[in-house]
Amino acid sequence: MPEPINPTPQADPQPVPNERLVKVFDTEQETEALVVRGLLESSGIDSDMKSLDAVQDAFPGVGGTVILVREENEAEAKKIIEAYRKLPPLDDETADVVG
Repeated sequence: MPEPINPTPQADPQPVPNERLVKVFDTEQETEALVVRGLLESSGIDSDMKSLDAVQDAFPGVGGTVILVREENEAEAKKIIEAYRKLPPLDDETADVVG
């Protein structure tokens, strides 16, 4: 049977179940984790976000969110996160739009 002229594109490869993931970021603020995850994904780095919530009655203040990436992406992910951490924080005055 001849090969099709325009083959259908292959779907993204499925993750390997035994793939080694490494932690590159952790925070107590889920919103900050979402920002970092978005930065990684916009740079082409797939990531996984895990919640580490603990029962607050037994362990108050324990918990947070971690971001995991493939081992081969660890160095690049850490560079992106380091650049993010060097950004100056937004304050209310600089966030306002002057009209």
